[in-house]
Amino acid sequence: MFSRLSDPLGILYTIPAILLAMMLHELAHALTADRLGDPTPRNMGRITLDPFAHVDWVGLIMFVIMGFGWAKPVTTRPSNYKNPRTGSILVSVAGPLANFVWAFIFYGIYAFLVLVAGVAPSSIGMRILGPMYSVNLILAIFNLIPIPPLDGYHVLTALLPPKNMKFLWTLERYGWVVLIVLSFTGIFGTLLGYVMGFIEGTVFGNFYTFIFSLFG
Repeated sequence: MFSRLSDPLGILYTIPAILLAMMLHELAHALTADRLGDPTPRNMGRITLDPFAHVDWVGLIMFVIMGFGWAKPVTTRPSNYKNPRTGSILVSVAGPLANFVWAFIFYGIYAFLVLVAGVAPSSIGMRILGPMYSVNLILAIFNLIPIPPLDGYHVLTALLPPKNMKFLWTLERYGWVVLIVLSFTGIFGTLLGYVMGFIEGTVFGNFYTFIFSLFG
């Protein structure tokens, strides 16, 4: 986890990253739905750079306490898409994809400043920049889990045939319970740590190591 209640200063540095990541995530959902022909997010004021229009306060508190959380869902009407099934998948993956792209960008900026420019990781600016990477990556990974109400579940519902709807309805009924149990038992934290470590070391790390070597 990137923050703990025992480190109030660390939490303070992380809050801007949480607000930014939530805004990027939900704005990506809203813009994608809008481009696909659904005016609902625009009519509800969700196509905005105002982070507080996208914040779910329970999700924000979970970020502070547990190290991962969620934003306020964007309401959409798939019937407005030319292809409702494909549109639902595109809108659902848009949020995590946006967070992944920005995590990749912020990781590169952080690595450049530390490894190339020699900026101290303990400086205030770097302590604010660091969570910009980690929070975006956490949101991307967490929201792809196929448990309601996360984005991964909406992708799952769009892919599965109608005969599975009874199972999906049951999952929706107990989705929050599953999320709470997995969160407070530390299972989510452990899995997120493994996945983040792999992405940081294998994907981001190797890419930027190669890029920096070209200018070495």
